[in-house]
Amino acid sequence: MDQTRRKFLKQAGIASAAVMASSRLFAAPAGNVVGLQLYSLRDQLPKDVKGWIAKVAAAGYKEVEPFGYTKKDGFWGLDAKAFSALLKANGLATASAHFGMDQYFVEGKTDDLETYIEAANITGMSYLIIPSVNEDVLKTVDQFAKAADKMNKAAEICKRSGLMLGYHNHNFEWKSVNGTNFYEVLMKETDPALVHMEMDIYWVVRAGQDPVKLFNKYPGRYALCHIKDMYKPNHDLNTEIGKGAIDFKTILSHRKQAGLKHFIVEQENYQHIDPFTSIKESCSYCKNVLKV
Repeated sequence: MDQTRRKFLKQAGIASAAVMASSRLFAAPAGNVVGLQLYSLRDQLPKDVKGWIAKVAAAGYKEVEPFGYTKKDGFWGLDAKAFSALLKANGLATASAHFGMDQYFVEGKTDDLETYIEAANITGMSYLIIPSVNEDVLKTVDQFAKAADKMNKAAEICKRSGLMLGYHNHNFEWKSVNGTNFYEVLMKETDPALVHMEMDIYWVVRAGQDPVKLFNKYPGRYALCHIKDMYKPNHDLNTEIGKGAIDFKTILSHRKQAGLKHFIVEQENYQHIDPFTSIKESCSYCKNVLKV
């Protein structure tokens, strides 16, 4: 390939990424909005994706965060274009999704990542979120550093397509190994301009950590958060936002320090309440009490 053509293709790629990023800015809802992580409805969506997406909108949400996309099965049987059309028909947007990254972190392949980038651009997302890293490759401090390096490289790939990479925590990240833990290494070794954090507040609390202290220690690194409450009688379970043991008022009063832009409700289980009523109650509390 001659230098002129190579230069043209590079400039065309940059221009294309800029156009995609611009379209996302115009498509995104103004101001902070409450989103729903669709894992909350993992049992319902496969049975009636169109009906339940309509219910999510009826519950008051303006954004959704999908999960489980594959090139073969799409989003619950809908390809990215059809899923995007479904969201738009219901007045919903999607800024991010959880994409399985085992192939990348375990096998070192980018095939799946490339299909995720394609789907993210079609649906107008800004972030590809790593839902977790396989603990089989996180047993030593050296492996921690290698995983962080792989995140930086994946983030560079995303950036070339006008996207950003994010990481969603559970609680295992704070397991001590030789005087440190995966979270500390991750925050030290990843580029803040490339790798953005999606704090799952519930899992931070379950790990015995203080979300506000993390916001203060790593200001501006948390673009997104999961708002998931802790059922008081059993901390292994969830409940509607505002009914549980987590002080979201105090935590989210530090949202500017954290850098938060996207507030995403998630509930993994339901205690004596139907899912629609639950997600509606949580959305109302987030809007009217937490003011997100």
